[in-house]
Amino acid sequence: MHRLQNPAILYFGAPVVLVSTLNEDRSANLAPMSSIFWLGWRCMIGLAATSKTTENILRSGECVLNLPDDHMAGAVNRLALTTGSDPVPAGKAKRGYVHCVDKFARAGLTRDESAIVAPPRVRECPVQLEAKLEATHQMAVRDWPGGAHCFELRVLRAHIHESILLQGEADHVDPDLWRPLIMSFQKFYGLGPQLEPSALAQVPEHMYRTPDHAPT
Repeated sequence: MHRLQNPAILYFGAPVVLVSTLNEDRSANLAPMSSIFWLGWRCMIGLAATSKTTENILRSGECVLNLPDDHMAGAVNRLALTTGSDPVPAGKAKRGYVHCVDKFARAGLTRDESAIVAPPRVRECPVQLEAKLEATHQMAVRDWPGGAHCFELRVLRAHIHESILLQGEADHVDPDLWRPLIMSFQKFYGLGPQLEPSALAQVPEHMYRTPDHAPT
């Protein structure tokens, strides 16, 4: 039986992303988040207006979306209650966040130079997507302190580790090998095996390629 409920959050499940950006002094910032969805070679991410990552994206117009796999929960946890903002925003301070200057070092992760954008990639993440800001939409301005931002990002370059590629197929990720780290109601999960064949998979993947697909 369904019952009328009032949960504090509605995070029913999404992949974790480590968003790398550059601060004003060109040092790297790295922030975990999971408010994201994809359409073609575009994606939408949602961030609080008071976030350092929000500030950096609005200023520079670029970032890297690094997707950890299900073995990287520890690294994400080491970043979870940190912020690049100094002083720490009041809302985050109440939740126990602390200021961190070098988030790569704190997480035990490695910087790799990007091909197009200035922020670095995270070497340990199997998927690294260099992206540019296309559009910004403000939300919850009347309800949240400072509101939030939804960023439309255009992926310019995809770096995908060979260990998750489908053998014998060009540019095709094997979903049986790609095991993203999933956040659901503040807890970490992985993916289980495929449940049954998908009707959508009968359509060749290349037929979903959109006009905004970046050249190789």
